[in-house]
Amino acid sequence: MADVRTDGRIERGDRTRRLILRRTVDIASVEGLEGLSLGRLATELGLSKSGVFALFGSKEDLQLATVRAAGRIFLDHVVVPVAELAPGTDRVWRLCTGWLAYSRDRVFRGGCFFAFVSAEYASREGRVRDAVAAARAEWHSFLERTLSEARQAGELSRDADVPQLAFEIAALLEAANTASVLDGDPSGYGKAASGILSRLRASATAAARLPSEV
Repeated sequence: MADVRTDGRIERGDRTRRLILRRTVDIASVEGLEGLSLGRLATELGLSKSGVFALFGSKEDLQLATVRAAGRIFLDHVVVPVAELAPGTDRVWRLCTGWLAYSRDRVFRGGCFFAFVSAEYASREGRVRDAVAAARAEWHSFLERTLSEARQAGELSRDADVPQLAFEIAALLEAANTASVLDGDPSGYGKAASGILSRLRASATAAARLPSEV
């Protein structure tokens, strides 16, 4: 019986933790990680402050958990959908259009979570900054690796500068997000897609495997 009661408490704690983190990722995507507080979350979600504190311990722990939760959501919406696709330019293209849809469809209320918090923590030090930087680096590494695999598969020219191409693609994706969030201009998504497609077709060994236009 004690085990049943313990399991029930753990399950309720896990549900509460997920509820809190779903709220914190949305808050942080609009107000930044500094906008999080244990008291605010307790009030908004109708929870006790001591209960929220018991789950996270400190504001920094809450911020770190929020970064991890946002990373899992990002993976689910952007990376997982292309995970089983064969290496090649189509996989790269689908990865990029998936990222644009993730921002455009407001998976996070403030657009790309990591674009916002990267700017927030760019000039800071500490564990939260390191977690944000690591998540950003992981995404860029995955993009570059996906391009490298397309080149190894013979679908990008052997002399394609993969790091440069990855940098340019990431810049276009982030510019589209910024234009939408800051300027209220959704046309940036189409412009970014056109620019990425143009760069991929210019480096592709078989451009016919890519769309001719957005």
